[in-house]
Amino acid sequence: MSKALFIDRDDTLIVDKVYLSDPAGVELLPGVIEGLRRARELGYKLFLFTNQSGIGRGYYTIENAHRVNARMEEMIGLPRPLFIEIGIAPEAPDQPSLYRKPSPRFITEMIAKYKLDPAQCIMVGDRESDIEAGLNAKICCAALCTAKVTEEQWRAFAYPGVPIYPTFLDFAKTLV
Repeated sequence: MSKALFIDRDDTLIVDKVYLSDPAGVELLPGVIEGLRRARELGYKLFLFTNQSGIGRGYYTIENAHRVNARMEEMIGLPRPLFIEIGIAPEAPDQPSLYRKPSPRFITEMIAKYKLDPAQCIMVGDRESDIEAGLNAKICCAALCTAKVTEEQWRAFAYPGVPIYPTFLDFAKTLV
């Protein structure tokens, strides 16, 4: 069985530009390339898992989201495909949802499809919904601090057994 990372996109790998639909707006966060390279070298399968409610709200299309993701992968510059699969949840918060985090559906489907070892899978992200998706899937989680959620706020959420890291690179340095 394989190990894997389920990785949020906005404010985890790229700067959250709020409803980003233009690939020209993609801005990688510091250390992302090094962190992803390390994870791959250690044998982790990478999955991108992102809520994109701007699609459900009619602000942009799924094709726009695919172009943004393609630009991000291009800027990262690691051999492609970087991600084994990309889960895009297009639903707005008020719409019926199958994949929108905190739903674990994408994670559990990928674990089954790729015969991943849940004990060696980690959901990493910067929002409560990221961590809750991982916990709902019964995998490990890692919380990242951002301008939106500080270390103090993460500690107040008190998710048991969820380590907190300043950046994706800081998290990746702990992988074995």
